[in-house]
Amino acid sequence: MACDFFTVDTALLRRYYVLFFIPTRQVFYAGTTPNPTGAWTTQAASNLFLRHANQLAGSRALVRDRGSQFIDTFDEIFRTEGLKVLKTPVRTPVANTFARRWIGSIRRELLDRTILWNQHQLERLVVDYTEHYNNHRPDRSLNQLPPLPPEPSPHADPPRLRVIKSTRCDGLIHEYRNAA
Repeated sequence: MACDFFTVDTALLRRYYVLFFIPTRQVFYAGTTPNPTGAWTTQAASNLFLRHANQLAGSRALVRDRGSQFIDTFDEIFRTEGLKVLKTPVRTPVANTFARRWIGSIRRELLDRTILWNQHQLERLVVDYTEHYNNHRPDRSLNQLPPLPPEPSPHADPPRLRVIKSTRCDGLIHEYRNAA
């Protein structure tokens, strides 16, 4: 499992920190804060296991950097769940490749194209993008399926196809689906 923060600056010159976890290919948004303290990060880790215990059952290790917001009680939460905590070397952000790749995706596809005004707007867009990423965005290593593919329909021979378009992230991202 990978874990990291990324920062977002708003138009009103406020900086927010976004915490996320990636156990496999699925991304779990943990929260946004203007000041990531050790206590806040520890509470976010506890909430992660309360909400997603079933999806995290197969995880064996947590990869994280050496940030000061990751305190001993944060690591202890993962150790009590049976995970080994692996710290990346100092000043090597490429050591946490899964986290870096997701940060690059959300920046290129959403944050670099949006003017953010406040924390509420940021949280709403990150939650919406995370849902898009997990449920719709194709992944090359998964044969162009999303991390959480939709349930296959029981119909053997689909009738005439009709395409439905929906938008996400205030119209910035478009999703297309076959209508039943």
